[in-house]
Amino acid sequence: MKARNIGIIFIAVLIGAFLSGCVDSPKTEVKATPTATVTTAPETPGTTAAPTAVSTKELEGKISLSGAWALYPMAVRWGEEFQKLHPRVTVNVAAGGAGKGMTDAISGQVDIGMVSRDIDPSEIEKGAYPIGVTKDAVVPVINEKNPAAQEILKTGLTRSTFIKIYINETIKTWGEAIGKPEIKQEIHKYTRSDAAGAPEIWAKYLGKKQENLKGTGVYGDPGLLAAVQKDPLGIGYNNYNYAQDMKTGVPVTGIKIIPFDVNENGIVDPDEDISTKEKTIAAIKKGVFPHPPARVEYFVTKGKPTGLTAEFIKWVLTDGQKFLDEVGYIELSKDSLNNELKKVE
Repeated sequence: MKARNIGIIFIAVLIGAFLSGCVDSPKTEVKATPTATVTTAPETPGTTAAPTAVSTKELEGKISLSGAWALYPMAVRWGEEFQKLHPRVTVNVAAGGAGKGMTDAISGQVDIGMVSRDIDPSEIEKGAYPIGVTKDAVVPVINEKNPAAQEILKTGLTRSTFIKIYINETIKTWGEAIGKPEIKQEIHKYTRSDAAGAPEIWAKYLGKKQENLKGTGVYGDPGLLAAVQKDPLGIGYNNYNYAQDMKTGVPVTGIKIIPFDVNENGIVDPDEDISTKEKTIAAIKKGVFPHPPARVEYFVTKGKPTGLTAEFIKWVLTDGQKFLDEVGYIELSKDSLNNELKKVE
């Protein structure tokens, strides 16, 4: 009898344990594989929505960029931020001029060429695939100790004056540039020695090409800036985010930015004032700043980008746009961004 009771109790315990396990045992959670999705935010009537990107894909590999000094600071920042999101990705960025960026991209030496000028049809024929990513501008600069500096900052210089300085060389002194012949000091012109976007776009503003610009050739945007900083009689041109300190918003030490007298009325009107970062951006957005030397900056790939390169460019055109202002660049219109994004999808 005792053996029978013990057997019944043992069976009951087993049944209870089985039922308890069925009800209370923890379940294993199955997570979906992460995917990348590029979406467009809902539109408000009468406006065009800015593209946004949501990416949780685990990316891995290397991305290489080379080219325009103009785009170099922004590309570095984009690379840093993208690597924070994707620690297994390495982004290498090298400056060297828009010409190098285009050559490197077409030859397959890099994944992305940085180009700060218009793309030539012959380059498209060779496989160049341009994607506009931001906008900036080239500004003329003088040394802060220039003998005509105070007058120039009040009146600005006209396009025809720049042509007579840089192309025709019929204006040779600073007095001639501002209509004060008593100022006899000679103008010292500086230009770029390397094939690049800044000299090409500056020459285009003057109706010519880079090889038509007169002056002492200096390599690179930083080099040209340094030449003017050292020479009280110097004049040059720089990408505005090199000429202006992007943290303080004012010109870097040793230089002043020459305003464009666009309407040629002999004074710098409020909307022609480009003495600070904020005012320069406002003038570009209003369309008062001449186009050129305001221009679109491009990423160029050999053929349509794929894989990791495409993912990076999608991010640049979406979430990466929020870093533009602090580095000193200008966002393309919403329509333009959407059009550029379609080139990558």
